[in-house]
Amino acid sequence: MTTNRTTKQTTTKSTTKKTTAASRAGATDGFTAEEREAMKERAKEVRTSRRRSGAAGQEDDLAELLGKISGMPEADRVLAERIHAIVTETAPNLTPRTWYGMPAYAKDGKVLVFFQDAAKFKARYATLGFNDAAALDEGEMWPTSFAVTKLTPAVERRISDLVRRAAG
Repeated sequence: MTTNRTTKQTTTKSTTKKTTAASRAGATDGFTAEEREAMKERAKEVRTSRRRSGAAGQEDDLAELLGKISGMPEADRVLAERIHAIVTETAPNLTPRTWYGMPAYAKDGKVLVFFQDAAKFKARYATLGFNDAAALDEGEMWPTSFAVTKLTPAVERRISDLVRRAAG
């Protein structure tokens, strides 16, 4: 029995040391550095949106969105620029803004569609996503995000169709 106690104590000490080291590294909260940064960006967006209103606020939101796009790595930027053009042409009633630091488009204050560049979360591909406010319901199950690796005419038509449906 003494051996068991010693083993348990050793295990506990070892686990505690690992946990403490992980805490210092910031890994125990379950979020990556990129996710924490996105949450900080969202908090900033909420604070900023309270001060913005009217046409000037929308212009500021658009400028912020375009700034996010221009800061992306080239491959993501090319996709984001074209998707921005498709969304604004297809659904001019949507309001461009950022959402968790990503280009997004809202209707009545609710984000319908967003573009997540691959670099943002060190992902393998960029993503075009739709939130639950988007009118894409199709039976009992439907996709809400799409991997985007290349914009062909067929892909652009599909994006336009999805945005049109999402915007209602």
